[in-house]
Amino acid sequence: MDNTELHQLLATAMPDCQIEVEGDGYHFVATLISPIFKGLLPVKRQQMVYAGIQSYITSGAIHALTLHTYTPEEWEKKHG
Repeated sequence: MDNTELHQLLATAMPDCQIEVEGDGYHFVATLISPIFKGLLPVKRQQMVYAGIQSYITSGAIHALTLHTYTPEEWEKKHG
């Protein structure tokens, strides 16, 4: 799995998100930004994302994934 493949999987699973993926083919860091995360605790946000890619995690195609999830407002505040 490479960054582009993971980006495509996440975009399919989370179509209303702005997505950035970094990684080395083994460890990945994905940042997802969307208003759908508003009002949700971080654990619930991650569960939403993992639900769409769980089969790839279970199969080992995605070995290590760190998720960062933000609303647009949170992202702007952090990176304004």
